[in-house]
Amino acid sequence: MSSVLAGAGLLIAAVASAAAILLRAGRLRSVAMLIALGLFPILILSDQWHSPQIVDLRDDPMRLILLGLVALAIVAALAIAFHRWPIALPLAIVAALPFRVPLEAGGDTANLLVPLYLVIAGGVLATAVRDWGAWPAGPVAAGDPPPPAVAKASSGVVPPTAPPAGGAVKWLPRILAAVVILYAIQTLYSPDFSKSLQNVCFFFVPFSLLFALLRDVQWDRELLTLVLWVVAIEAVAFVVIGLVEWATRSLFWNDQVIRSNEFHTYFRVNSVFWDPNIYGRYLALAITIAMAALLWVRERRSFWLLTGLVAVLWVGLVPTFSQSSFIALLAGLAVLAALRWSLKWTLATVGAGAVAAVVFVAVAGSSLQIDFSRVNIDTSGRANLVSGGLNLFAKRPVYGYGSGSFPKAYTEHVKADKTQVSVSHTEPITIAAEQGLVGLASYAALLVVSLWTMTAGLRGLMPGLPNASPAGGAVGGTLPEEASATAGGGGSPAATGSAGLAVGRAAVLATFTALLVHTMAYAGFFEDPITWVLLAVGASLSVAACRDTSAA
Repeated sequence: MSSVLAGAGLLIAAVASAAAILLRAGRLRSVAMLIALGLFPILILSDQWHSPQIVDLRDDPMRLILLGLVALAIVAALAIAFHRWPIALPLAIVAALPFRVPLEAGGDTANLLVPLYLVIAGGVLATAVRDWGAWPAGPVAAGDPPPPAVAKASSGVVPPTAPPAGGAVKWLPRILAAVVILYAIQTLYSPDFSKSLQNVCFFFVPFSLLFALLRDVQWDRELLTLVLWVVAIEAVAFVVIGLVEWATRSLFWNDQVIRSNEFHTYFRVNSVFWDPNIYGRYLALAITIAMAALLWVRERRSFWLLTGLVAVLWVGLVPTFSQSSFIALLAGLAVLAALRWSLKWTLATVGAGAVAAVVFVAVAGSSLQIDFSRVNIDTSGRANLVSGGLNLFAKRPVYGYGSGSFPKAYTEHVKADKTQVSVSHTEPITIAAEQGLVGLASYAALLVVSLWTMTAGLRGLMPGLPNASPAGGAVGGTLPEEASATAGGGGSPAATGSAGLAVGRAAVLATFTALLVHTMAYAGFFEDPITWVLLAVGASLSVAACRDTSAA
């Protein structure tokens, strides 16, 4: 496929993905989702047509046909299951998040989110069947009410039937769609078009569909509990595998980590994940979710189960030796502490800790004779990547070098040797170098609106926030569950519903914060499907809270 056709196809896929984010359920959105779903594999195949992986498949057409038939059969089976049991879709998405399949051909290995892609494809087909004749589609933001007929005709997973939601929820899909289109546009002048095309097709397009699918879900306490069970069971299984690796001093894969373990006094594990830091990120986020449930749990049995879960996950996190994951976990726990007990004292504690760390580094640098020239070595080369990224940004501050261009631009303009780099490991630096101020502005806007969406309305429900409203049942340390229980004896429906989802909203906010902090040291914000899941769930829960408040 020519570069012109590839660029046009990429833009069409991005526009279709943005439409899937913006449109409410109906025929028009179904068409957009199907277009994006269909173009995604076509663009990848055309881009990699002469790669060793595809050449091997082309030389064995029967194998290629068999793989295609198997994939179609799995997608069809998933679509039938999701159509019959809508609750299975969000659970399947959450269950598939960690799994990557190593595809080897021609001596190369690529770790792809194949299980998640299959689940997304099945969800898109099931949603298209469900929504094709449901109601007219229109370009409205998330939270706008569907026609009355929708509530009567739909069941299970449906678009929120809330009154118009607040500004944050309305702006979140709009800015997210703009981010997708902007990234696609900036691939057109990237010096590494193939890399940028892969980023769009492997991440932005399918994850936009994921966002659209999860935004339709009506989240309640039962579904959130099931999600917690899925995360807990998988995380414990990963910990067991990681501990086996640690005990046997052997890893399943990743030769780079295997070699580095031979030269270190410590042994890092990666479980089923390729990178110990990504494994650590997953465990840190799982611990944050479990701690959110633990801090508001009322039943003794659940308390001890959650306590044991947190302990097991912590034991699994330690041998990753992922400093970025430890910091991310602290950030998530700090958010939970602020919500549960006191925002003021949490900010004071975090500020004091930051000051103490700065003072320690300043004093230690002189008295302990710390060699600051070794910073790049001690950070595994990240210091040079950050400075190199800033150098690239300084050369093209407005529009950058193009989406996905960091590896090639770094090699050509910063350090012209054969050093292999991927990203700066600091998300804002990578965005600044690749997309310039334009990309940074869209990234900052998305973060602001996302946090605004996730925090909207929590002041009346979280005891740690100032001026908590008695109507939310959170003043004086009262738990949201307790407010929900007492609301039945004369409390308002709004208090009951909002309080019942408050813990879920707290978990999403804390987990998103932890993920955001981790990307400051290890990047991978848009490339991690968990980001898009948290954005979708946060938006849906905010819509539900708005509906309950309006019903009061």
